[in-house]
Amino acid sequence: MRYVLRVRLASFFTGAATASFLGFYILHKDYKVAHESISQQLKGLHEPLDRRISALESLKRAETSKQVEATEYNVS
Repeated sequence: MRYVLRVRLASFFTGAATASFLGFYILHKDYKVAHESISQQLKGLHEPLDRRISALESLKRAETSKQVEATEYNVS
């Protein structure tokens, strides 16, 4: 009788461990997919913003160089 009880307990714990492992694997996979999705969304938001910042910086450089040229012209 003890042998049957041991076999049942071993089978139960083996099944529980397998189900736990499978559950964690599915959750981990779901987490990775969600993380990738959010990363792609943020990348899509950052690219236009980076282009706008670069355009503003180039305008600022152009204005600064014009001011420097005007200052040099007035000094001479």
